[in-house]
Amino acid sequence: MFAAPTATRRHGAAGDASLRQKRVLTRMRLVDKFAILGLSLSLALIGCTSQGLNQPTTSMPTSNTSMTSGLVTSAPLETATSSQTLPVYWLGSSNDDVFLYREFVPAQSSDDPIVAALRVIMGGKPLDPDYFSIWNNPSRLGASISAKNVITIDLSADAFGNKVDQGIAERSISQLVYTATAAAAMAGLVDTSTSIQVSILVDGHTGYKAFGQVTLEKPLTRGADFVAPVWIIDPANGSHFNTLPLKVAGQAVSPTGSLVWSLSHVVGDKVGEHYLGGTVSIEQGPNELGEFSFSLVPPPGSYELSVYVEDPAAPGKKLGLDTKIVTISEPSVK
Repeated sequence: MFAAPTATRRHGAAGDASLRQKRVLTRMRLVDKFAILGLSLSLALIGCTSQGLNQPTTSMPTSNTSMTSGLVTSAPLETATSSQTLPVYWLGSSNDDVFLYREFVPAQSSDDPIVAALRVIMGGKPLDPDYFSIWNNPSRLGASISAKNVITIDLSADAFGNKVDQGIAERSISQLVYTATAAAAMAGLVDTSTSIQVSILVDGHTGYKAFGQVTLEKPLTRGADFVAPVWIIDPANGSHFNTLPLKVAGQAVSPTGSLVWSLSHVVGDKVGEHYLGGTVSIEQGPNELGEFSFSLVPPPGSYELSVYVEDPAAPGKKLGLDTKIVTISEPSVK
């Protein structure tokens, strides 16, 4: 969940590695076990959420457990860039939990980048129909940054109009914290070598009970518990390409340091026959949130790209599944 500032978490070396691998794998197995009870077969077929079409989830899945807590143990900041895009975080369901997923959107206003990014998650729609947000577009929204690396967000109470349970409320506050810190870091507005805190004011005051569930009293930092365990960053959902190779990149954590990917044909709005599959390594190795990348050269057509962790004890189980729909067109003739 989101967190008040804490000391940097430290891990043991070789002695902890085996224990951490078992703990991560056990959590992921339990996530998958309970998800089977709580989600329909269509989730297993079509992607990382059961919602689709950006329909917001106002309560946690009934099968939710705390076993996913600690699956991801670090939450690195974005790096500064001159790109005219904004990093925004959305909520998305995977198995029996709800996680944070990031997208990049064009910067289309002259607003401060923090305010502009928050406006997207509070009034816009994700590119991926599997993602969602329960925020309302506030009538007033502002941001400032202190010399002590504290971002202060001041917004009106109408942003919290939706009724949600505590789990979704906590994740939505974390969504705000991640989006604000990401936008500030990418714009070079904060010192990313030190901790960045986010103070949330509602109509100029602290102590507001957000969504009727979470009291906003202290500055918050990024908490790692809500970061998606497997996350395709590129390509974006719905992307069209007329040049190859198709470059895939993302981040994930796996007890083995390896992920499984697959490419399946899409006909109409149905996922059909499996076309191609393989494995890819996470650069940082087992039990560490890290980056993965690979390239594909499929023939023209529409495909569902899937990336997931396969449980070594139960081959075929797709843990932390994330999917994107992509279309490959014939190369354009000049």
